[in-house]
Amino acid sequence: MQEALLQFIWQYNLYRPGTLRSTQGSVVEVQHPGTRNTDAGPDFSMARIKIGNTLLVGNVELHVRSSDWARHRHDEDAAYRHVILHVVFEDDGGFNYPNIPLLELKDHIPDYVLERYSQLIQTTAPLPCAQALPCVKEITRSTWLNRMLVERWEEKLSLWDDELKQASGDWYTLLWWRLAANFGFKINAAPFLMLAQSLPLRILLRQTSLMQVEALLFGQAGFLQGNFLDEYPRQLQKEYHYFQHKYELHPAQPGIWKFLRLRPANFPSIRIAQLAALVHQAPGFFHELSEHPSLKDTVNSLKVHASSYWDTHYRFDETPSRKTVKKLGTDAAQNIIINTLAPIRFLYAHTQGRAEESEKALQLLENLPAEDNRILRIWAAHGWLPRHAGESQALIQLYNRYCSNKRCLDCAVGLSIIRAK
Repeated sequence: MQEALLQFIWQYNLYRPGTLRSTQGSVVEVQHPGTRNTDAGPDFSMARIKIGNTLLVGNVELHVRSSDWARHRHDEDAAYRHVILHVVFEDDGGFNYPNIPLLELKDHIPDYVLERYSQLIQTTAPLPCAQALPCVKEITRSTWLNRMLVERWEEKLSLWDDELKQASGDWYTLLWWRLAANFGFKINAAPFLMLAQSLPLRILLRQTSLMQVEALLFGQAGFLQGNFLDEYPRQLQKEYHYFQHKYELHPAQPGIWKFLRLRPANFPSIRIAQLAALVHQAPGFFHELSEHPSLKDTVNSLKVHASSYWDTHYRFDETPSRKTVKKLGTDAAQNIIINTLAPIRFLYAHTQGRAEESEKALQLLENLPAEDNRILRIWAAHGWLPRHAGESQALIQLYNRYCSNKRCLDCAVGLSIIRAK
């Protein structure tokens, strides 16, 4: 028995309540188990416990063994002076405080509760509850997945909070930074973020030609250093030298960018050219997002293509390749909506207390197809196929934060499996 499991059993009344008696022989009626306390002090507060004919309201402390009270030195802690009930799995005779009733639960917990918990924790399967998933009710599934999506986005806000502070609370700047990072996808996300943070959006939006925007981005990325043979990078270099002096810019070192094991279409040079095209072709893109354009319009705005030089190149000055328009595809556009645009829209509305707008951000993902990756294929193999991008994001969150860490006691799916009769 683990203390966390005992707390779980107490919180959700997973014991036979009709025969409870304290070790002193008094009938115990649990009217409310109390509110779980995750900070220091007793495990539950504001519990309502009737012992004999006396109704008590206050704190409840739980331990695996009664002797744990002294072992944890609660007798020396003022926070435990007002405990109304000490609940233990087993009374080993180590609790000698007559003013605090003691309740032993060992003989009141159904065997199936312990057996199901053991099965979940001891399995080596990627999904501890895989065999029981078909029995989970749809209402439990859908409600918990909605919670997982919100939790995933709240984690993003926590990660982005320092960036928002660095941006002086400007959500458009945060959007620019995160959009750029998303263009780098996983392997080049950090360099793209550094690039965006080194170049204020207002400077980019001020430029009238695509070449000027490209010059600023490629120059700040460190790609315009040295001598070039092709006319295109030489023109960019000339433009950048002018901007570098005008705006006192400091370029990054080109060594921060990763090309190894990337498909040429995902080279950072191509992604930077596409990002430049987005900024140039849709200068009002950032403000339009606050007006809630349709999903189709948003996807189309993101499906930009790099300038003509890149039709036959993947890097500056390389031997021309077969002509291929380097367009940001539908999958990449949807990835940006899923991982950047929708969460930022949700989090902005959430911080402003605009529940209706938050719901629209959630609905945005419901209109996008589900993703396909290793984690989602694990879920699909056990019958849980995401119906849209919102559910695929939720299942990724559930797997990474709960299943992989066997946090079954913190999961509504795990709770439903353990308590099912």
